[in-house]
Amino acid sequence: MTTQTLTPIATEDRLRADLYNFLGLLLAGPPDQMLLDQTAALTGDETDLGQAITTLSKLARISKPKAVESEFNKLFIGLGRGELLPYASYYLTGFLNEKPLSLLRQDMTAQGLARAENVYEPEDNIASLMEMMGAMIVGRFGTPATVETQKAFFNKHIGPWAAHFFADLEGAKNSVFFAPVGTVGRAFMEIEAEGFRLS
Repeated sequence: MTTQTLTPIATEDRLRADLYNFLGLLLAGPPDQMLLDQTAALTGDETDLGQAITTLSKLARISKPKAVESEFNKLFIGLGRGELLPYASYYLTGFLNEKPLSLLRQDMTAQGLARAENVYEPEDNIASLMEMMGAMIVGRFGTPATVETQKAFFNKHIGPWAAHFFADLEGAKNSVFFAPVGTVGRAFMEIEAEGFRLS
């Protein structure tokens, strides 16, 4: 019998991964009642990020799944297309399924990441990228990624566009529940970018 040595994950890194995963979950599909209840239980501190979490928590308490689903559809699906296109390729080139997606697929292969079989969205959508980053931090698919690996992935696939997307989500005409999701995401992306800049 062999024993596997588990790499300890710093509390700060686990919290970062949790926030990436939370954003990914909120943006992957309309939140159900359970996710709204979990979101309603969150509390934030006095930082910009903390205040955004508090606002999101308050909105989650009064939001109904059907209304949030309708908002999600207007924002991301729509008739023909939603108000926002949450894809790296679109934000970086103006078109879907462009070079940023092929570069991401190469890096996913190198990291041992693969698109889930039940997911049909291109991998460069914001929800998938948030989930990938969360998985890399804690080593969900192997060894936790080093800070250098995280930084390279962030700077290549998330940093150049995610804060802009989250700012657009904050100000989108159809954003109500998702406006503070945008604020949380934008504030978090700014913190991450600064953290990686200093590392």
